Amino acid sequence: MSVHRFSTTQVLPLSLEAAWEFFSTPRNLTRITPPEMNFRILTPDLPDETYAGQIIAYTLTPVAGIRSGWITEITHVKAPHFFVDEQRKGPYRMWHHQHHFRAHKSGTEMTDIVHYEIPLGKLGDALNALYIRNRINGIFEHRRKVLEQLFPQK
Repeated sequence: MSVHRFSTTQVLPLSLEAAWEFFSTPRNLTRITPPEMNFRILTPDLPDETYAGQIIAYTLTPVAGIRSGWITEITHVKAPHFFVDEQRKGPYRMWHHQHHFRAHKSGTEMTDIVHYEIPLGKLGDALNALYIRNRINGIFEHRRKVLEQLFPQK
């Protein structure tokens, strides 16, 4: 079994503060997740801003129509520069997602770094090579397109 790494960077025409406000609001994840994933937040009374120690429960359909529960903990927050979410329960053996934001001449540069491990040992590694890595890339590509529509370049 291997720990895999995925990263992507996007520049948004937003101030650092505006980018932070959007991405540190947990409910906005629904807006940028592909609709076929049927993403639904289960945590009642979710606050408007992310904080260290926050637990967020949701359901989604990550693969082949199979519904899955997922529990995330926000483990680190340094506003407005980064936060980290880690899967506590869900489809991955391990999921560690860093969200970084920095001022850029065109707005804010947002970088996501995901380290993840698939269960099932070598079979999981094979599934990653055949499908999962491409699926993760597709999820982030969907997000990129949605963000370009929400925040068009001026």
